[in-house]
Amino acid sequence: MIRQRMAAVLRSCLLAAVLLAGPVAADVAQPVRDGFVPVVGGPVWYRIVGSSDAVPLLVLHGGPGGTSCGFSLLEPIATDRPLVRYDQLGTGRSGRPDDPGLWTVERYVDELHALRQSLGLARIHLLGHSWGGSLAASYVLAKGTEGVVSLTLSSPLLSTPDWIEDANALREQLPPDVQATLDRHEAAGTTDDPEYESATAVFYARHVWGGERRGPPPDCRGAPGNDFIYEYMWGPTEFYATGTLVDYDVTGRLGELDLPVLLIAGEFDEARPERMREFQALIPGSRLEIIADAAHATISRQTDAYLAVLREFLAEAESRESERR
Repeated sequence: MIRQRMAAVLRSCLLAAVLLAGPVAADVAQPVRDGFVPVVGGPVWYRIVGSSDAVPLLVLHGGPGGTSCGFSLLEPIATDRPLVRYDQLGTGRSGRPDDPGLWTVERYVDELHALRQSLGLARIHLLGHSWGGSLAASYVLAKGTEGVVSLTLSSPLLSTPDWIEDANALREQLPPDVQATLDRHEAAGTTDDPEYESATAVFYARHVWGGERRGPPPDCRGAPGNDFIYEYMWGPTEFYATGTLVDYDVTGRLGELDLPVLLIAGEFDEARPERMREFQALIPGSRLEIIADAAHATISRQTDAYLAVLREFLAEAESRESERR
């Protein structure tokens, strides 16, 4: 998750989106193919990097209303397998219909399924970051595990009540004057006030960016996010849920995830490591990795460490699949 509107402090970013942004990924000289797939509501833009016969990695960006451009940092993995990313409908390079009825978890699940079918992605590794983790989990729970070799939940939103409980715990660690500013403007409904945005930036620096926010990769140019979707589904900030996802919670079904599952979070993540351990306990045989010296933007802050963990897990999942055959 992450919104785009935060004026001077968060100009271009629930749960990541452009929060994945960071230094430009190394040129891995892999073939690139992009295009559009028609889904309910309009066209969805996709990009595939790499062309090997290995099981592709399909990645789901955060937001809601974020973009996939930050996943360009994962392109080195295309030396192992194709990397498939897309901008969810309403954001990035995809179509932008003006219909709030389209912004539901169920439609996003159907969108992902339509993309898989159009691109012939019979077998995939599926990774979702932040809100993308919500979508990834909801997809597998709704559509089943057929063809899904593994599932990576990267700093995922799996329960809004849990997320807000954790956010409140982190807010209590902020300076008292920052807490007071946040409380005052939320009570008054003035979350668009510059004073509120400045206070929000303190939280984001600690638990989203993990320090000073880094600039977006070149792929983010011309692919803006969508603030309306973020606020409609989530709310004004990462820690203040007022949208349609306010009751979202799949924790009661995590035990149904019958496939290799990796949970990843940053050491200082708003998706708190303590909560990730609780989720791990609910998913039989799952693995948890905490990326040191990183917050929610694990991919941009610790790209090499993230890639190393991911590569090892994907290879391990394929090995387990071969043993079951």
